[in-house]
Amino acid sequence: MPEVIETTVYRLNELSDEAKDKARAWYRKGGFDYEWYDAIYEDFRQIAEILGIDFKTRTVRLMGGGSRQEPRIFFSGFWSQGDGACFEGSYSYRKNASAAIRAYAPQDTTLHGIADTLQAVQRRNFYQLRAEATHRGHYHHEYCMAISVTRDSPAWQDMTADAEDIVIEVLRDLARWLYRQLEREYEYLTSDEAVDESMIANDYTFTGSGRQFG
Repeated sequence: MPEVIETTVYRLNELSDEAKDKARAWYRKGGFDYEWYDAIYEDFRQIAEILGIDFKTRTVRLMGGGSRQEPRIFFSGFWSQGDGACFEGSYSYRKNASAAIRAYAPQDTTLHGIADTLQAVQRRNFYQLRAEATHRGHYHHEYCMAISVTRDSPAWQDMTADAEDIVIEVLRDLARWLYRQLEREYEYLTSDEAVDESMIANDYTFTGSGRQFG
């Protein structure tokens, strides 16, 4: 015969410290199966546009049967030596990028430095430098970007001796900057405070040992 078994359940703030830790571990294990990084990607798209980077795109199928184009931005994290971020796209000179990036992100000196370095190397090459970044390999960090640099000179002038190395390193610096933003956001979202807030907002209940119920 069927039996009715009664179980006492608790809200997060009613649990012991040990049970709270178990509840947080449960949430962290399955609580990030959504695109939590969307806002970071959108910010990065705005920054890239200011700097003169046009991302390649990929087709993503939607649940309803349609599709959309997403920029080819990749990352892995945040525990292994090979973790990082990278992107695929083309770069060319963007006028007033240094001023525009300061208006967009006035406190971010790393981005200011990236824009200023690109401006300086472009000036030495009459604003004719272009670059293409392509992902290679199975990892997703800045050194997985194969970056080619050319000078689009009508007179077939070579780029200055330092130009290729500078542009490559700056684009990798931008990938490093992206990874730091992703890492910072993930650390915040997985902090005890943020996890607790989310579980309380969703009104999750738990057994006395911290196992999620229902």
